[in-house]
Amino acid sequence: MKNCTVIDLFCGAGALTHGFILEGFNVAAGLDADKSCKYAYEKNNPGATFIEKRIEDVKAAELKQWYPEDHVKILVGCAPCQPFSAYNKSRQNKDAKWKLLTNFSDLISEIKPDIVSMENVPTLTTFRNGKVYRDFVNRLEKDYIVTECLRVSCLDYGIPQQRKRLVLFASKPKNSKVELLAPTHTPDKYKTVRDSISDLEPLEAGETSWNDPYHKAAGLSELNLRRIKASKQGGTWEDWPEELVAQCHRQLSGNSYLSIYGRMALDAPSPTITTQCYGFGNGRFGHPTQNRAISLREAARLQTFPDDYEFVHPDEPHPLSTISRFIGNAVPIELARVIARSIKPNLQNVR
Repeated sequence: MKNCTVIDLFCGAGALTHGFILEGFNVAAGLDADKSCKYAYEKNNPGATFIEKRIEDVKAAELKQWYPEDHVKILVGCAPCQPFSAYNKSRQNKDAKWKLLTNFSDLISEIKPDIVSMENVPTLTTFRNGKVYRDFVNRLEKDYIVTECLRVSCLDYGIPQQRKRLVLFASKPKNSKVELLAPTHTPDKYKTVRDSISDLEPLEAGETSWNDPYHKAAGLSELNLRRIKASKQGGTWEDWPEELVAQCHRQLSGNSYLSIYGRMALDAPSPTITTQCYGFGNGRFGHPTQNRAISLREAARLQTFPDDYEFVHPDEPHPLSTISRFIGNAVPIELARVIARSIKPNLQNVR
């Protein structure tokens, strides 16, 4: 988009930036404290510069320099969602990362971008009785028209994953209100695991494809190999013979852990892809038909990354935990594109 520049906060490996670039936006820079994201960010997003810095330490003046004087200024970002996630309830009050949303708000107040977008988990709205989120919105509403989409289903936009996200837009009062695009898919057209990964070659647990270093599956212990062989598509560990069930799951409290040690269903969307998606015991990440957890490539596809997206240098090792973190932390590329396309109609009204 001409005369329009985007800066991406908490950019990670560059998924949100990539979605904007695919929609024709100029993204000048992405900021993240994790230097291991630099290669993926810059390799896949030519023209965008990775700034290795914590948001707490960056000054508004530093970011303003990336915006050309006559350009529409767009500031986007997704503060790390782990503090707000339902998966992290036991640590929520101890995790100080929630304060990063306040840092985001501070930068908005100082930079005064024309358009803002923030993406996060829906449970952000209930964290600390909703105060963190409401403070963020109330501060925005002093200067912007705010659009809150509190529970966006990725399934509605062709993403083969049962992932719900909060998407927020803010635009200056002299501009038009930014509205999220209408859903593009109905339940009868939702994309499935089969649609996304069935063409990939079979793998054994612990094996890596000769043709694709990202089609790489974690190994399994003898016990977990027996467990996955006893697992049904879309089922739980309750389907196993008694001798395979872990002691902690046999207790009454164990019923709250039904979302781990499960296989995906081939003809349904996948569960939410997390940073631990390479592990069979970390969620419902068992392959639907093969006796292993999903590979990095399969996880990336379920997050709608294109197959040519490079997460690490080809000559470097491809560690499961690092690449899985990049994938799980990402905004699905197709959702990033929806966010970018939602902003486009507003640009003709800016200034």
